[in-house]
Amino acid sequence: MLTITQALVDRIVAHARKDHPDEACGVVAGPAGSDRPERFIPMLNAAMSPTFYEFDSGDLLKLYREMDDRDEEPVVIYHSHTATEAYPSRTDISYANEPGAHYVLVSTADTDGLGDFQFRSYRIVEGEVTEEEVKVVESY
Repeated sequence: MLTITQALVDRIVAHARKDHPDEACGVVAGPAGSDRPERFIPMLNAAMSPTFYEFDSGDLLKLYREMDDRDEEPVVIYHSHTATEAYPSRTDISYANEPGAHYVLVSTADTDGLGDFQFRSYRIVEGEVTEEEVKVVESY
Protein backbone atom coordinates (compact mmCIF):
# COMPACT_ATOMS: atom_id res chain seq x y z
CA MET A 1 0.00 0.00 0.00
CA LEU A 2 1.14 3.53 -0.78
CA THR A 3 0.53 6.01 2.03
CA ILE A 4 0.87 9.57 0.76
CA THR A 5 -0.21 13.02 1.92
CA GLN A 6 -3.01 14.92 0.23
CA ALA A 7 -0.55 17.76 -0.39
CA LEU A 8 1.73 15.47 -2.41
CA VAL A 9 -1.21 14.02 -4.37
CA ASP A 10 -2.31 17.57 -5.18
CA ARG A 11 1.20 18.51 -6.38
CA ILE A 12 1.53 15.42 -8.58
CA VAL A 13 -1.91 16.00 -10.14
CA ALA A 14 -1.16 19.72 -10.64
CA HIS A 15 2.10 18.84 -12.42
CA ALA A 16 0.25 16.36 -14.69
CA ARG A 17 -2.36 18.99 -15.56
CA LYS A 18 0.26 21.70 -16.13
CA ASP A 19 2.29 19.59 -18.57
CA HIS A 20 -0.79 18.27 -20.43
CA PRO A 21 -0.95 17.48 -23.35
CA ASP A 22 2.58 16.12 -22.79
CA GLU A 23 3.21 13.48 -20.17
CA ALA A 24 4.57 14.78 -16.86
CA CYS A 25 7.09 12.86 -14.78
CA GLY A 26 8.91 13.12 -11.49
CA VAL A 27 9.97 11.56 -8.23
CA VAL A 28 8.96 11.85 -4.60
CA ALA A 29 11.98 11.03 -2.45
CA GLY A 30 11.91 9.89 1.13
CA PRO A 31 14.33 8.80 3.84
CA ALA A 32 16.10 5.58 2.83
CA GLY A 33 14.25 2.54 4.12
CA SER A 34 11.20 4.51 5.31
CA ASP A 35 8.75 3.96 2.40
CA ARG A 36 7.54 7.48 3.23
CA PRO A 37 7.28 9.92 0.30
CA GLU A 38 8.27 13.41 1.42
CA ARG A 39 10.23 15.53 -1.06
CA PHE A 40 8.42 16.35 -4.32
CA ILE A 41 10.78 16.58 -7.30
CA PRO A 42 9.08 17.40 -10.62
CA MET A 43 11.26 16.47 -13.58
CA LEU A 44 11.33 17.55 -17.20
CA ASN A 45 9.96 15.05 -19.71
CA ALA A 46 12.96 15.07 -22.06
CA ALA A 47 10.80 13.37 -24.73
CA MET A 48 8.25 16.22 -24.58
CA SER A 49 5.64 13.76 -25.84
CA PRO A 50 1.94 13.11 -25.17
CA THR A 51 2.55 9.35 -25.38
CA PHE A 52 5.95 8.78 -23.79
CA TYR A 53 8.07 10.09 -20.95
CA GLU A 54 11.80 10.04 -20.46
CA PHE A 55 13.89 11.49 -17.67
CA ASP A 56 16.84 13.56 -18.89
CA SER A 57 19.90 11.40 -18.13
CA GLY A 58 21.88 14.35 -16.73
CA ASP A 59 18.99 15.46 -14.50
CA LEU A 60 18.48 11.89 -13.31
CA LEU A 61 22.17 11.45 -12.44
CA LYS A 62 22.11 14.74 -10.51
CA LEU A 63 18.94 13.65 -8.68
CA TYR A 64 20.39 10.27 -7.65
CA ARG A 65 23.58 11.93 -6.38
CA GLU A 66 21.49 14.43 -4.41
CA MET A 67 19.30 11.68 -2.92
CA ASP A 68 22.42 9.72 -2.00
CA ASP A 69 23.91 12.77 -0.25
CA ARG A 70 20.65 13.23 1.68
CA ASP A 71 20.27 9.51 2.55
CA GLU A 72 17.08 9.38 0.47
CA GLU A 73 15.66 7.03 -2.11
CA PRO A 74 12.95 7.31 -4.76
CA VAL A 75 9.79 6.25 -2.89
CA VAL A 76 7.40 7.30 -5.68
CA ILE A 77 8.19 7.52 -9.38
CA TYR A 78 5.28 9.16 -11.16
CA HIS A 79 4.18 10.08 -14.63
CA SER A 80 0.97 10.89 -16.43
CA HIS A 81 -0.99 9.42 -19.27
CA THR A 82 -2.80 12.04 -21.32
CA ALA A 83 -5.24 9.95 -23.34
CA THR A 84 -5.38 6.53 -21.69
CA GLU A 85 -6.15 5.10 -18.28
CA ALA A 86 -3.64 5.23 -15.44
CA TYR A 87 -2.15 1.78 -16.08
CA PRO A 88 1.49 1.04 -16.99
CA SER A 89 2.20 0.59 -20.68
CA ARG A 90 4.65 -2.03 -21.97
CA THR A 91 7.25 0.73 -22.23
CA ASP A 92 6.56 1.88 -18.66
CA ILE A 93 7.05 -1.69 -17.45
CA SER A 94 10.28 -2.16 -19.39
CA TYR A 95 11.76 1.03 -17.86
CA ALA A 96 10.69 0.26 -14.27
CA ASN A 97 14.04 -0.46 -12.60
CA GLU A 98 13.36 0.50 -8.97
CA PRO A 99 11.76 -2.59 -7.39
CA GLY A 100 11.22 -0.80 -4.06
CA ALA A 101 9.42 2.20 -5.57
CA HIS A 102 5.72 2.89 -5.92
CA TYR A 103 4.96 3.68 -9.57
CA VAL A 104 2.18 6.27 -9.59
CA LEU A 105 0.26 6.99 -12.75
CA VAL A 106 -2.07 9.92 -13.17
CA SER A 107 -4.40 10.01 -16.13
CA THR A 108 -5.49 13.46 -17.27
CA ALA A 109 -8.11 11.85 -19.53
CA ASP A 110 -11.56 10.96 -18.20
CA THR A 111 -11.37 7.30 -19.21
CA ASP A 112 -13.68 5.90 -16.55
CA GLY A 113 -16.42 8.55 -16.29
CA LEU A 114 -15.43 9.24 -12.69
CA GLY A 115 -13.83 12.63 -13.24
CA ASP A 116 -11.01 14.41 -14.96
CA PHE A 117 -8.16 12.34 -13.53
CA GLN A 118 -7.21 8.97 -12.09
CA PHE A 119 -4.47 8.50 -9.46
CA ARG A 120 -3.27 4.91 -9.16
CA SER A 121 -0.19 3.18 -7.76
CA TYR A 122 1.63 0.01 -8.76
CA ARG A 123 4.58 -2.10 -7.78
CA ILE A 124 6.54 -3.23 -10.83
CA VAL A 125 9.11 -5.94 -10.13
CA GLU A 126 10.80 -7.92 -12.92
CA GLY A 127 8.03 -7.03 -15.36
CA GLU A 128 5.24 -8.06 -12.97
CA VAL A 129 2.67 -5.29 -12.36
CA THR A 130 0.64 -5.28 -9.14
CA GLU A 131 -1.82 -2.50 -8.40
CA GLU A 132 -1.83 -1.39 -4.78
CA GLU A 133 -4.16 0.56 -2.54
CA VAL A 134 -3.49 4.27 -2.12
CA LYS A 135 -4.12 5.69 1.34
CA VAL A 136 -4.24 9.49 1.32
CA VAL A 137 -3.54 11.13 4.70
CA GLU A 138 -3.31 14.72 5.90
CA SER A 139 0.11 14.14 7.49
CA TYR A 140 2.42 11.33 8.63
